[in-house]
Amino acid sequence: MQDRREKRKRWVQRGQFAVEVEVEVVYPADDPSEACLEPATIRWLDEVARHAEQGDIDYLRKAGRVFQAIST
Repeated sequence: MQDRREKRKRWVQRGQFAVEVEVEVVYPADDPSEACLEPATIRWLDEVARHAEQGDIDYLRKAGRVFQAIST
């Protein structure tokens, strides 16, 4: 039996930016009840979070859909 893989949307929010990114989740064959993230995916999400905290909009736009909080 093989692991099942699917694409899912995830949100990364730091500072005034939120980014909607697409990641691959894995449902392990031995416990398919819950989706897991691979270590490389977690490292990439951490990198996206660091760029969001720094306000690096160019990088964030390449990663996914970017939203910025505005003051009213």
